[in-house]
Amino acid sequence: MNNDLSEDHVHPREQPMGVELMEEALEAIEEEDVVLSGEGLLPVKRKLDPLIHCVLPAFNEAENLPALIPELCGQLAELTPNFEVLVVDDGSEDDTAAVTVDLAKKYPVRLLQLSRNFGKESALTAGLDHAGGDVVILMDADFQHPIATLPAFIAYWRQGYDMVYGIRSDRSDESVLKRHFSAWFYALMTRGPSTACQMEPNAGDFRLLDRKVVDALKNLPENDRFMKGLFSWVGFKTIGIPFQAENRRAGDSRFNFFNLSELAITGITSFTSLPLRLCAAFGAVVSLLSMLYGFYIVLETMIGGVDVPGWATLVVAICFLSGIQLLSIGILGEYIARIFFEAKQRPSYIIGRKYAPARNEVLHEKR
Repeated sequence: MNNDLSEDHVHPREQPMGVELMEEALEAIEEEDVVLSGEGLLPVKRKLDPLIHCVLPAFNEAENLPALIPELCGQLAELTPNFEVLVVDDGSEDDTAAVTVDLAKKYPVRLLQLSRNFGKESALTAGLDHAGGDVVILMDADFQHPIATLPAFIAYWRQGYDMVYGIRSDRSDESVLKRHFSAWFYALMTRGPSTACQMEPNAGDFRLLDRKVVDALKNLPENDRFMKGLFSWVGFKTIGIPFQAENRRAGDSRFNFFNLSELAITGITSFTSLPLRLCAAFGAVVSLLSMLYGFYIVLETMIGGVDVPGWATLVVAICFLSGIQLLSIGILGEYIARIFFEAKQRPSYIIGRKYAPARNEVLHEKR
């Protein structure tokens, strides 16, 4: 595989590989379904045959990779002759690493094995740090992100978009609780001046990133990362296109409601101060009401004398305010915990082993 591509790379062909495939992919997407941002940025030139690196974070995906890699490489080969798949083994307990090494003998695949399970956000960070392509594609290794969408990703990139991401068009396969939880989360993250970025609801990690976007993400200093927020925060010219998530071919997802809640807390404390402002606003309202109630008690005492009854009201008020104080302290503690973890400056991940077969070129067989 030829990785030596300069910025002034010129190819003798008049149009890039797979141009008809990309045009067909664009025609299949309804214009009103796309989400645009950064349209004011100047257009840029694109290489005819870019070097594409596809990052696959994998945790216990030994059953999916033997089917995914050939299909993925076949699709990428129709788009460009220069590509590589980077599998990030996030501390798998099965034979994910061994399967990847075996596949690397036939396909342009590299393995990055983390020393333990650090989580998907860290695995994505590791993949971005070690991806050197002009274009980096992030997708899951369980077939839920449709490979057939990649031609549309590349087509929009050729039109000048620096980031192309997928938007789930249907979440009916998820539980009602998860759908409502996601709706509340995005409502909190996308409203108010206290939010650091505007995230697109139903957009995940399935996306294409231009080299400049990858470099911008690599320059961000935080270690405890919420990638969906960072993708939105860096900006650039972006477009979101709808896709239908597919079912896993094999295995079960380890991402449960507890993991989802933890990820949501990371996102909230990393990108919005709205919970702190809500606590401050509620405290101001309670203080105002307390002052008014105190003024009322003083007047009542001066006019009607001391009234002994009221013990129940006093106990309820004390319990209520104590609960609000504990809740506010807990929210404040989450933000302080973020500062504590960032201050220690531990890395997001540790690499256990790398595997990159020594070869200059790999032949691909198109589907």
